[in-house]
Amino acid sequence: MVAAHETTLRELLEGAKQYRVPLYQRTYSWTDPQLDRLWEDIRKLAEERTADPNLTHFIGSLVLAPSPTHGPSVSEFLVVDGQQRLTTLSILLCAIRDHRAQHEDPGHRDRIDQEYLINKWRPSHRLKLVPTQADRPAYEACLDVTPQAGGSDRVGAAYRFFKSQLAAITSDDPLDIDRIEDAVTSGMALVSVVAQAGDNVYRIFESLNNTGLKLTQADLLRNYLFMRLPNRGDAVYRSLWFPLQQQLDSAELEQLFWLDLVHRNPEVKQTDTYTGQQARLNGLRSEAEIEDEVRRFCRLGALLRTILHPEEEEDLEVRRRLKRLNGWDTTTVYPLLLHLLDRRKQGTATSAQIASAMLYVESYFIRRLLIGRATASINRILLRIVTDMRADLPVDEAVRAYLSVGRKHYATDSSIREAVRSIPFYLNGRATQRKLVLQWLEESYGSKEPVDSASLTIEHVMPQSPTTEWRQMLGEDLQGEESFAEVHEALVHTLGNLTLTGYNAELSNSSFLVKRAQLGKSGISLSREIAEQKRWGRPEIHARADALAERIIKHWPGPTEAAGNRSEVPWDVMNRALAALPAGSWTAYGDVAALIGSHPVPVGVRLASHPAPNAHRVLQAEGLVSPNFRWLDPAKTDEPRDLLRAEGVEFDTHGRASQAQRFGVEELAQLAGLPQQDAPRQFLRPRSHRNDSLDDRFIEQLTDLQDARVVTGTVAVIEAWAGLGGRPLYGSGGETSCFLMARGKEHELGNIWPAAIYPSGKFEIVFQHLSIRSPFDDIALREEFRQRLNQLPGVNIAAAKLALRPGFTLEVLAHTTAREALIEHLAWFYQQAVSLGS
Repeated sequence: MVAAHETTLRELLEGAKQYRVPLYQRTYSWTDPQLDRLWEDIRKLAEERTADPNLTHFIGSLVLAPSPTHGPSVSEFLVVDGQQRLTTLSILLCAIRDHRAQHEDPGHRDRIDQEYLINKWRPSHRLKLVPTQADRPAYEACLDVTPQAGGSDRVGAAYRFFKSQLAAITSDDPLDIDRIEDAVTSGMALVSVVAQAGDNVYRIFESLNNTGLKLTQADLLRNYLFMRLPNRGDAVYRSLWFPLQQQLDSAELEQLFWLDLVHRNPEVKQTDTYTGQQARLNGLRSEAEIEDEVRRFCRLGALLRTILHPEEEEDLEVRRRLKRLNGWDTTTVYPLLLHLLDRRKQGTATSAQIASAMLYVESYFIRRLLIGRATASINRILLRIVTDMRADLPVDEAVRAYLSVGRKHYATDSSIREAVRSIPFYLNGRATQRKLVLQWLEESYGSKEPVDSASLTIEHVMPQSPTTEWRQMLGEDLQGEESFAEVHEALVHTLGNLTLTGYNAELSNSSFLVKRAQLGKSGISLSREIAEQKRWGRPEIHARADALAERIIKHWPGPTEAAGNRSEVPWDVMNRALAALPAGSWTAYGDVAALIGSHPVPVGVRLASHPAPNAHRVLQAEGLVSPNFRWLDPAKTDEPRDLLRAEGVEFDTHGRASQAQRFGVEELAQLAGLPQQDAPRQFLRPRSHRNDSLDDRFIEQLTDLQDARVVTGTVAVIEAWAGLGGRPLYGSGGETSCFLMARGKEHELGNIWPAAIYPSGKFEIVFQHLSIRSPFDDIALREEFRQRLNQLPGVNIAAAKLALRPGFTLEVLAHTTAREALIEHLAWFYQQAVSLGS
């Protein structure tokens, strides 16, 4: 049974009472946003109570339980919920007391102390509010006005906040502060819920998590542990739990408890952390056993901190490997890292062994990325290492052996040699991971210091948008019936054609002669090697790929011999892309080959001999049906061109499919689910306030890469967008893209933008993003937007691309009529986006 009634702070604190915040409660956590909101509510209430003194403002509930140590002279309560509000109001009363004592009458100090803050005649229960142990020193400093009052902790920050707000009240009328105090003590209404004596307050606290209050799983587990420590709770908190809380924040503590469960059950979900730990701990009977568990958590917590902060690791090689795996940003490797560090702590592995094990994992990540398998089943594989690896081997060899068997895609040396030549490295994995591979390759040349990649970006030596000069150079390498487009697609995104540079925007589409001069000045070994070449075509790219493959094999060890000498072509990636290829579209054998790191001929052989979805939508580069195309089902006699035409593909009089309906390698990568460009992150300020480095960088890149007409037209579109009420934002990649934002993340329906502008020359329409944003999740609106854009001269976006990110060249914006029409269509989009829900 519980009793509930509405009360005020004055009623709660008057008389001999003490409210104790128990150990299982989280520490004080209010920051400026919550403090601002409360202060504004108090100021407004103080003004309104001058006209209506009975007016109150409800600020929430306070759940209390009689303390087990309840004495006869002081009413003691445990604060089961609401301690953040109660602590904040008590800190505010300290600030009001000190302000009034300094500026009005020193007598206010004793008055407010005795009424609301202390039990003057009960020395053993002096404080009316007793915060949790971690907050107590800071709170007592404010209460007793010691030199430590207003420190850098959260309690001190709240005290300083309120002191500042009170000091800002400019009126000389003391009644203003008096009204503030009255609003706090008599106007702030709470519902006090008091449990009956004998109720289990820990269970009450736990049940609150099922009624909408935001308690983390770490909060609940702390509650459970101290429920099991009725006699040893204070001592265990001081010696073990409090130091653990100092090392890890709430989210990291929750992660620790999940990692501990994964060591026993790799299938456990992070959302089931509390229930999983509770079920495990229910088997323990004594307080000593629970204390041992807290001690073990404390030990593991110190190890997790090392994983999260590798700079604190003493062994140089272990530190290096931890930093690299941290940089890869795959948290499912944490259970293994925690296990390795714990093995060393327990004396069953050396630093050299665990560093070696980490190198095998690093190598595993890199080799998977290089063969186009960066994400396939990676989380499941990593989470099972600790439970499934062999116990009869040294820990590093056990890790390598586990990763080497089964379909875990630990690429062999022969696979690496093939993949580095052919796989479109630039389209696989996350952008940060691709950059790390190049950074670590650079470090393998013997740099004594790690490469500072902050100012470096990935550069395509042969550009993505080749000029006539580049076409002529690559044209010299064509053989037989090869087309330029097919060979260019097969080479441009491979590792052999990529380097790191700080000159990305300046180089871009420049000739090789210009690029070679710039790269030769670079301090990057990867770039200087390229500068030694006289030309840059297929033979040079393949030769560099071969050299890089050998360097990778040397520095990142492969699987054991048990893995065999297999060579895998990711046909499943091809099948995913073809299955998602929509009706009314087609792709080329060369596009598919570039996607999976193969050649058009083996792609054709594969499609002719193995079932694959929508194989009839794969044509020759010029849009012709291959003369060798055959249906695998002998009963099927449809003419492929007739079927494609029925699906919506347009053909000219020569039987060639429309190039506007062709899906290139980057669009196939989208269909296959390969990672895409990051969403916009940075705000672009209006031109009148241009001091944002990304703003400047975008304009600089645009000016470097486009002629004056295109620059003028592009800036005009961006300014027109801002004039409509939209906001331009920038991405943070090497090429600084500009996103035209109609709504921000703070909008109730989420952010939305119609297009992204790339200085290299593309105005990209983000249908893929729009398909999950209201109101453009309605395909009819997306189709109307497509049709509007297709009215622009030189724009022809195929209907089949309504789920992708097609676009047109920035050259369109150079023409006044087209630009004004585009702005009109963007205005239509903006109205659709912002009128919904307004």
